[in-house]
Amino acid sequence: MKPAKGIKILLVDDEPHILQFLEMGLSEEGFEVQTAPDGAAAVELAMDFKPHVVILDVMMPEMNGFEVVKEMKSTGANVGIIMLTAKDEVEDRVKGLTLGADDYMVKPFSFEELLARIQARLRNQFPDLLGEVTQGPFRIDDRRKEIIYNDKVLELSPTEYELLKFMIMNYGIVLSKPLILDRVWGYDFGGEENIVEVYIRSLREKLGDKEHKLIRTLRGVGYRVDLP
Repeated sequence: MKPAKGIKILLVDDEPHILQFLEMGLSEEGFEVQTAPDGAAAVELAMDFKPHVVILDVMMPEMNGFEVVKEMKSTGANVGIIMLTAKDEVEDRVKGLTLGADDYMVKPFSFEELLARIQARLRNQFPDLLGEVTQGPFRIDDRRKEIIYNDKVLELSPTEYELLKFMIMNYGIVLSKPLILDRVWGYDFGGEENIVEVYIRSLREKLGDKEHKLIRTLRGVGYRVDLP
């Protein structure tokens, strides 16, 4: 899926090779991209650039990513923030989300996964920029909260809709139960992990996926959507 023209992304990282790699890849995808080597520069640049999405490293000198999130969110701007970190610490993740970050990725990560996360932020916060999203036999209309499969509208509950949308937009990626719970039910969900199995079973029934070829189970690891 190519984004609509005019979608702006601000990249913030103190590692030049990461900035260069991401800038090149996102520019080729059709985004308008600007970069900042540190937090202070990012805050200043964001005032004029007005990005839709900010890709923000946590560990930076002088002004770290948490401080940048707090500063950007204090302005009231509608911006999606995806934080990057070299370590998967629960405390850091909770802190970033509490301050207003919208998503969290641990280095190293695949470029395809980053694109999926960016698209998720755009769908949630700027749906008019994207309209319908097509992935394989699926069409996702976030404005109508509908998913069309093989030209048929699926009858989904709100949670089923969010779960299937998350899995489709991350197709080909193995999604663990804790990750699914975090992204669909929220990081503060206090229920049992088995609820994921219940909803996966329901989705398979509605998709006619009796042989589990569309939503695959990788035992002990998680689930993966395989699209034609």
